[in-house]
Parts: sequence; structure tokens; C-alpha cells
Amino acid sequence: MNIQDVKIEESWKGFLRDEFAQPYFQAVRSFLHQEKEIGKIIYPPGQQIFRAFELTPVDKLKVIILGQDPYHNPGEAMGLCFSVPAGVRIPPSLVNIFKELKLDLGCTMPVHGDLTAWANQGVLLLNAFLTVEQNKPLSHSKIGWQTFTDAVISGASQRLDGKVFMLWGNFAKAKAPLIDEKKHLILTSAHPSPLAGNAFFNNHHFSKANDYLVSKGTTAVNWQIT
Repeated sequence: MNIQDVKIEESWKGFLRDEFAQPYFQAVRSFLHQEKEIGKIIYPPGQQIFRAFELTPVDKLKVIILGQDPYHNPGEAMGLCFSVPAGVRIPPSLVNIFKELKLDLGCTMPVHGDLTAWANQGVLLLNAFLTVEQNKPLSHSKIGWQTFTDAVISGASQRLDGKVFMLWGNFAKAKAPLIDEKKHLILTSAHPSPLAGNAFFNNHHFSKANDYLVSKGTTAVNWQIT
């Protein structure tokens, strides 16, 4: 496969060049093409599959927040984990994230769930699986995406310094071995889903992330969504 065919931001294209040459990545592309050919509806839309990378180039990266797979209902997935377009009902997990921001930093509750402002400041909102079939959660969890996103996480750990990794819930926590804790800050907690009860609250991840970034000479993230 010609690397020029991969529609991804240029710095990530170089960073992940070896992955695009792997057979598994060609298999992912072929699978998605075949599914669309037979009329399957895939989220997010094709041009948004790599949106997290488009908005957060390698040299701007400060924080990685790891999600699992995209929202599977119409109009929700936008290529950024936990984020939904303005005008779409804010999902329960994101409501709890916003509640933690209020507890931690005194942020006011946003009226929308579009997290693009975080991505533009260097927060890579990365789902482990970058696509999903409509109304079928985790339907693309076995097609090869996890190999790709594991390479993103381990590559960022190995080749960069002083980044923050937020791992929420058991699925995300299982990625911790991919990250060098001597070079980066790893923050773990329960998942923000209401199914976890109140276990996510008062983890202070956002203030801890900013304190760490500042200690490394990096600008803090403005977590307030307006």
C-alpha cells in the first residue's frame, strides 16, 4: 500500500509509517471498504476516522485520553473519543467527565459535548477502535484497529517525553504496560460511565495533568469547554 493513500495528518503519517506498511492495516482498509460496498453504515464518517490525529499533531501532543470505540448511534461519532458534535445530547460518560472538571477545577458545565477545543490544545482523544458499525457496539474490535492504536500509544511512550496518559476503566488501564512510567505520567481511575457509580469522581486527573505539564515546561491545558 502506498503511504500517500492514507489520509492522516503529516506528522503522524511519518510517525506511524511502519504501521501503514503492515498487512494488518491493509486488511483493516479492505474490511471497511467491503462493509461499505454491501451497504453497512460505519461511524464515524470516513473523513473523520483519523480526526483525532488531524487536530493533534505529534509536536503539539500533551495528553492522551483513551476511549474504547466510537459512539454507534447516528450523528454522534466524530473521530474524538467521548466527544459528540454540538447539538447532540451529551452522553452520560461525558456528563460525568464535565462533573469531575467542576469538582477538580471549578469549570462550569458546558452546554454541548464537542471536545475539539481540547484536541486543538494537544489532547489526543484516541479510541482504541477507530470505527464501528451502526447500532453494533464493539463490532470492529477484532479487525485490527487495536494493533494500530497500541502502536500509537507505545510509539508515543518510546519516542516522546513528558506526556500524560489518562486511562479510565479496566480496558484503558490494561494499556499501562505500553507506557514508560519513568518518562510519562500515567493517571488511572474508574471509567466515567454511570455504571461505575461515583468511582470516577474526585480523581483530580485534570489538575494533576496540568501540574505535571507545567513541571515539564509545557503550557497547561484549558479544560473549560465553552
